Amino acid sequence: MKRFNFETSVGVFMVIGFICFAWLSIKLGDIDLFGRESRTVVARFVSISGLKPGAAVEIAGVQVGKVTGVRLDSEYFEAEVQMEIENGVELQEDSIAAIRTAGIIGDRYIKITPGGSDVLIEPGGEIIETESAINLEELVSKYIFDKD
Repeated sequence: MKRFNFETSVGVFMVIGFICFAWLSIKLGDIDLFGRESRTVVARFVSISGLKPGAAVEIAGVQVGKVTGVRLDSEYFEAEVQMEIENGVELQEDSIAAIRTAGIIGDRYIKITPGGSDVLIEPGGEIIETESAINLEELVSKYIFDKD
C-alpha cells in the first residue's frame, strides 16, 4: 500500500513538472497558441541591416506587434518588411517607421511614430515614410577616414 502511494505521488510530481516545462517553453519561445487578433502592415526600407523576423514593433516604447517577414523587392531593390500589428492599434497614413537598436549593440526593432492625419492605414496597407537602419561601422569609418 505504501509503495502505491509513493508511486502515485512521484507520478503526480512528474506530470506537474512536464506541464511546467511545457508552459515555460511556450512563454520563452514567444509562441502564441491561440493567435491574437492582428493585421498585416508593410513598410519599405533602403537598408534593414540586422532586422530579423520576430523583432518587436513599438509605439512609445510599448510593443504593439512584431516583424513577420522580410524580403527583397527585386523591382526597386528595397527591403520589404511585413509586420503584424494588434487590432486595437490604429496607424495614421503619415506614420513613420524607423529601424532602431535596443542599446548600443542590442537587437534591432521597428519604432513607429504616429502621424497626425485623420486617414488610417487599412489592413494590408503600407507605411510610406520610413527611416533605414543606421550603420555604426559606416559612421565610424567616415569619421576616422574623412578628414576634410
